[in-house]
Amino acid sequence: MVKLDLTKELKELYRPSAKKVKLVNVPRMGFLMIDGEGDPNTAPRFRQAVKALYSLSHRLRFMVKQGRAAVDYKVMPLEGLWQTRDGAPLDPQNRDAFQWTLMIMQPDFVTPELFLEAREAVAKKKVPLLEDVRLDRYAEGLSAQILHIGFNSGKATVVDTIYRFAQEQGYEPTGCHHEIYLGDHRRTASEKRKTVIRYKVRKKE
Repeated sequence: MVKLDLTKELKELYRPSAKKVKLVNVPRMGFLMIDGEGDPNTAPRFRQAVKALYSLSHRLRFMVKQGRAAVDYKVMPLEGLWQTRDGAPLDPQNRDAFQWTLMIMQPDFVTPELFLEAREAVAKKKVPLLEDVRLDRYAEGLSAQILHIGFNSGKATVVDTIYRFAQEQGYEPTGCHHEIYLGDHRRTASEKRKTVIRYKVRKKE
């Protein structure tokens, strides 16, 4: 049986440096995705969305491992695309205005047919929001990213660093604020949490 660790295969995207911002070219990849809005700390939909994504991802991993592909791969980390209803910068003091898309990257051999089969199987366990989860492709293209280690309160400084880097390189950030949560943040001390912070960038006109 083939064993696959996609975080190693895609090391540039999922194991970046914490010392400096780097430009990366993010290809189009498959994701399980679900949308929502509101404060992630209090909105029930946020917790339910996380559970739905992981339940489906683990089921798909089992099905691929037992199926024709016979590949044993690690479930990829949770990711989040963040923005506000009016396009204003994210304000931690107004989390109710947050709009988010949670997602988990899937290997190419997870097909739409396999996804539907997995969703039907997980539905028997009465997991909420399964019908809201979709299998879709997402591509960011050229992006600037860095690894943040520590408290959420330090993310604003990291974002400023990314913006300064982009400006110095002749780019400007565009699109959503993208976070990738490495490890299990629920079981990791706040000061040790690892989060990839990424912004799609474009050349200044």
